[in-house]
Amino acid sequence: MNGKEVIEKFYTAFSDKDADAMNALYSEEVTFYDPVFEMMKGKNVRCMWKMLIARGRDLQISFDNIQDLGEGYYTCDWVAKYTFTPTGRTVVNNIRANMKIENGVITEHSDGFSLHKWAKQALGFKGWLLGWNTTFRRKVQAKAHGQLE
Repeated sequence: MNGKEVIEKFYTAFSDKDADAMNALYSEEVTFYDPVFEMMKGKNVRCMWKMLIARGRDLQISFDNIQDLGEGYYTCDWVAKYTFTPTGRTVVNNIRANMKIENGVITEHSDGFSLHKWAKQALGFKGWLLGWNTTFRRKVQAKAHGQLE
């Protein structure tokens, strides 16, 4: 399976809310980074996807623009649309994924998005006002890690 096929299979599984199929495409010691969970490795990455899928009752995923950057590196754009349960607000998060794929599995994965834009959608005025703030960002990160535990 080539890199593009791995990415298509990963995001199709995500769209189908199949965390096991997603996680089967990761290497045992995959590294992952995003603005909320920051740096994670292996088992924690797999647990994160299971948690996000379990909590995302109305989660909708779309993806496109897969690009081969060479030497096993790929990028694509994906969108997560869902209701942020604590506020009932709709979030449409536009994300740029970067992945390294070796021997048909993802060994590195990072997702980039604006935490400030996310906070504005998820939390409304409070998110707009505080979403750029380091203290606020750390609270969001601590809560996400606490839920993962």
